[in-house]
Amino acid sequence: MKSYKDLEKKLGVTFSDSDLIKEALTHSSYGNEHNCTFNERLEFLGDAVLELCMSKYLISNYSLDEGDMTKKRSQSVREEALDIYASKINLGDYLFLGKGEEATGGRERPAIIADAFEAVLGACFQEFGFDKTFEIFERIVVPYVTEVVGIKDYKTMLQEYAQSDKRSLSYEIVGQTGPAHNILFEAVVRMDSNIIMGHGFGRTKKDAEQAAAKQALSKVAGN
Repeated sequence: MKSYKDLEKKLGVTFSDSDLIKEALTHSSYGNEHNCTFNERLEFLGDAVLELCMSKYLISNYSLDEGDMTKKRSQSVREEALDIYASKINLGDYLFLGKGEEATGGRERPAIIADAFEAVLGACFQEFGFDKTFEIFERIVVPYVTEVVGIKDYKTMLQEYAQSDKRSLSYEIVGQTGPAHNILFEAVVRMDSNIIMGHGFGRTKKDAEQAAAKQALSKVAGN
């Protein structure tokens, strides 16, 4: 795990309250193991800050009606998009994760990285206010907005493939392990009700289904 000081350099800021940026980088698995504050509250704040930043950017740079702006904003702040923005600053390298989450690839898990990205924006807003946070947003997010608007998630891509071949898909959560605060779900995706196309694991049911769809797409591509 890298020092948060390196992350500050990438953000172009220095936190006077170092506990704030550390909180933003602390996943619940680490918080529960070490009995310390984790990033859910800052994620809640950062979610709103990100939407406001994106709204300001769209209003200033696009001549779109409300419906089109809403759609573009939604595409630009979804989990897959946040994972891309966060990857540009290698955010996963700075996270405080519990042992179980560390061992199961939490640093590369899109849901965890997306939540942490929002939490970091929330911490920036808390410490520096909106104007400075918007400057950070312009440097880290804006260069990649065009790239992320066209992304489709794995479930959507698999659904499009199935529809083109007139096949049906269904997802099922078939197992879960771990304590209540750190559950690992297992999902399968079936084609035509009986052909298992992929297995996937994730800390949320949605993540597990996405992972199952990703494996199914890999099989399809391989064939």
